[in-house]
Amino acid sequence: MGRGRQKAKHTKVARDLKYFSPDTNYSDLERELSGGSGDQHAGWSEEDFAEEDSRR
Repeated sequence: MGRGRQKAKHTKVARDLKYFSPDTNYSDLERELSGGSGDQHAGWSEEDFAEEDSRR
């Protein structure tokens, strides 16, 4: 007993997420996909990746 209320809440959340459409900034999306910003890894450098690979 009590599963109905929980399932209804999950259904409501899932429906809200399914039909939620935020405003899309297409210019930012285009810049991110084209790699125009040059900051692709947000603070990571090549040395960070090299250190990570050497630990494996």
